[in-house]
Amino acid sequence: MSKQTLGPGDLLVRTGAITFLVGTVGTVVTIAPLLLHTKRLPTPAYFVSMLMGLGLLLALLGLLRTALAQRQAAAASNAATAALRERAMAREAESGQAAAER
Repeated sequence: MSKQTLGPGDLLVRTGAITFLVGTVGTVVTIAPLLLHTKRLPTPAYFVSMLMGLGLLLALLGLLRTALAQRQAAAASNAATAALRERAMAREAESGQAAAER
């Protein structure tokens, strides 16, 4: 098992993938009797097929959450870099003024 920490949205993507696979199996199981001309399954069996769409939705929400977290991290990193640059420029300006006064 990987020791990598889960990022924001990773659990949603994994849950969505599992739900999608369960829905896919449910879809195949409910369509097979129709194609094989056997007895239809009860109505609740068709509701399992709806998990396919739910799984896709969960996975997409997880991807969106991950993308937003990466975007926020990049913005915070850019802000920190800009602040460091401003401090460095201010120190250079101060040292330049001190050298000019001598």
